[in-house]
Amino acid sequence: MSTHAAPLQHYLQFADLTADDYAYLLARAAFIKRKFKAYDKHHTLSDRTLAMIFEKASTRTRVSFEAGMYQLGGAVVHLTSTDSQLGRSEPIEDTARVISRMTDLVMIRTFEQARIQRFAEYSRVPVINGLTNEFHPCQILADIFTFTEHRGSIAGKVVAWVGDGNNMANTWLQAADLLGFTVHVATPSGYEVDEKLAFGDHQPRAGCYKLFQDPLQACQGADLVTTDVWTSMGYEEENEARKKAFADWCVDSEMMAAAKPDALFMHCLPAHRGEEVTAEVIDGPQSVVWDEAENRMHAQKALMEFLLIGRQAM
Repeated sequence: MSTHAAPLQHYLQFADLTADDYAYLLARAAFIKRKFKAYDKHHTLSDRTLAMIFEKASTRTRVSFEAGMYQLGGAVVHLTSTDSQLGRSEPIEDTARVISRMTDLVMIRTFEQARIQRFAEYSRVPVINGLTNEFHPCQILADIFTFTEHRGSIAGKVVAWVGDGNNMANTWLQAADLLGFTVHVATPSGYEVDEKLAFGDHQPRAGCYKLFQDPLQACQGADLVTTDVWTSMGYEEENEARKKAFADWCVDSEMMAAAKPDALFMHCLPAHRGEEVTAEVIDGPQSVVWDEAENRMHAQKALMEFLLIGRQAM
């Protein structure tokens, strides 16, 4: 096993890594998962410490990173905005300087992407985006790993995104551009995806996404149908308006029937049955949401290893 430190690399959005990096990470996540299932110790990050900073509440992100780091032989420091100086009396830049001198890796779940970018700029160790308002790269990494487990390579496939043009949608667009598949995006009027935000000044690959006004049309021929809550954290005051706007964007059996017969359904959770998805779909045979949730841990273990010690032999 190699123990050398990898060159400093942050993971703030999906586009930060290359297609070749993702091919390695998907293979490595599968390797790590097999070892986990066989109760085979895998302590590649022994004596390394992960700092987790939460300015937004979390279930899956906290458990997947914390359990994953312990399973890699490392340790975890858990911080929230209420029990640290982040965002109070100390500038983010100073917090970054201090925490990155005491730990080996930092995961941050926060609001604006600019906050995590400022932290990373002054960090001496890799910083991972555990979710921001704009992007959710670890979730899409896990989703693609889950798709690969069930259906093989996602290259050339069609992913239907039904719902809000949010951080998940932005990240799916980046992934499609990089990994050679197509996203069909169907959002209500006023909640469209922001292509400029997703791609910045980068010119995306032609055909990596298509926009639809009708969610049923977006699901036509899809290999994967996926959605998210209608009201993400930080937008609670819009809840009632969103319920009205998104009324026709509930993923139901009709939408799944429009997709390919072997199409999968995914949801990053937590889910509200009867709002963005029916119970029939999320609890049905095409749903892989529980595999998807577990795979956050395996994919992130591969990512943490990669950022800290580089590529490993398998």
